[in-house]
Amino acid sequence: MNYTHKTRNALAALIPGSEMLCISAWVAVITMSLAWTAPLRANEVDLSSGKVKVGVLHSLSGTMAISETSLRDMLLFAFDEINKSGGVLGKQIDPVVVDGASNWPLFAEKAKQLLEQDKVAVVFGCWTSVSRKSVLPVFEQEDGMLFYPVQYEGEELSKNIFYTAEAVNQQATPAVDYLLAQGKKKFYLVGSDYVYPQTTNLILFKYLLTKGVPVENIGGGLRKDSSGKVISAGKYVPFGYTDFQQIVSEIKQFAAGGDACVINTINGDSNVPFFKEIASAGLSPVDCPIVSFSLAEDELRSLPTKDLVGELGCWTYFMSLKTPENRDFLERWNAWLQTESYQGVVKQKRAVDSPMVLSYDGVYLWKKAVEKAGTFDVDKVRDVLENDAISFDGPGGKITMQKNHHATKNVYIGETTANGQFKILSTDAQVKAEPFLLKSLDEQLEKKTAGQ
Repeated sequence: MNYTHKTRNALAALIPGSEMLCISAWVAVITMSLAWTAPLRANEVDLSSGKVKVGVLHSLSGTMAISETSLRDMLLFAFDEINKSGGVLGKQIDPVVVDGASNWPLFAEKAKQLLEQDKVAVVFGCWTSVSRKSVLPVFEQEDGMLFYPVQYEGEELSKNIFYTAEAVNQQATPAVDYLLAQGKKKFYLVGSDYVYPQTTNLILFKYLLTKGVPVENIGGGLRKDSSGKVISAGKYVPFGYTDFQQIVSEIKQFAAGGDACVINTINGDSNVPFFKEIASAGLSPVDCPIVSFSLAEDELRSLPTKDLVGELGCWTYFMSLKTPENRDFLERWNAWLQTESYQGVVKQKRAVDSPMVLSYDGVYLWKKAVEKAGTFDVDKVRDVLENDAISFDGPGGKITMQKNHHATKNVYIGETTANGQFKILSTDAQVKAEPFLLKSLDEQLEKKTAGQ
């Protein structure tokens, strides 16, 4: 594939008036500092111990630990499973686990450590898009490889990142289509204040307009530039936010006329007070269903699920899938939990969700590519992943890496049950990821406006 030398800068869509401007400042500092340093790693992978080092970069502390710790656990499970079956190219995987601590500049420092000092062959990690964007210049400068497993806003393509994550057309737009089919006419957008919710909701704002939803039926607020163009849609809160009384009151008023729903892109432990306030306000899925894009089975363990029955999720995996592959996977996972000896891994009352499974799938896609390439060399492994349609029959179904570094996979919509699982309502088989939607939506809206 062809990539520009400023991939990261062209792809970082910054929204005025949000924390994303501050984020862009320190990403720029990271980028400039790296530009003055010649690559020290130059594709070197340390195999001197007879093992292959593999990096794990997740938040094991801070506001995102509620979600990311389980991804670390799933990666360790996958490594142990592969090692038990002989490793990769005859070498055992030696995981190097580091804590990004929900601190976005620290993610960049830890990525640099994994690539330059530990000389890992690959890194599996990041949850938030801001953590991914903070490490992106490091991986490009050091020519490392990152597998990113969590739903994201798209509008990005780096030769050094493979996105097993759900793209917007594999989660957000299918969820909106489902709600429209259910007769919903009003959509309230709420999320955490960073690039994923901001960009996803801007895409959804434009998508809803193409579907004939009027501007006044899209709640949460709009921000416009000096020319009057909408540059941000929705209500946003900082990471770790807890006081949702005013926002929930606004949602309740928005939903009073009926046919309303909420699109929730809140990340991390802020979901706990948000849904507790929703329950306290007496809002139910019958009145105003909420579809959440960063809330799955793992996070539901921390929520009063009896109050959330009927709320919606859209993912490429649900734990409740009744397939032989998923059943066998869950049996192996639960057996591993009882025998593993890693520090900090919780053994009881565990759940599995889509980001965990996409982490697991990423390890096996990397393994298959390495074995086909016959080497751990990043350039040669990347070439296989880009050109050979590497696929893996995972717990959520078949996943295939596309030439554009994104993955084709099944898409499921489900509703929450009292036991914290999802009842599957619909399935779209083998949906190809389309990471770039904003331009095509703008073109559709221009044609629509010209035709009026």
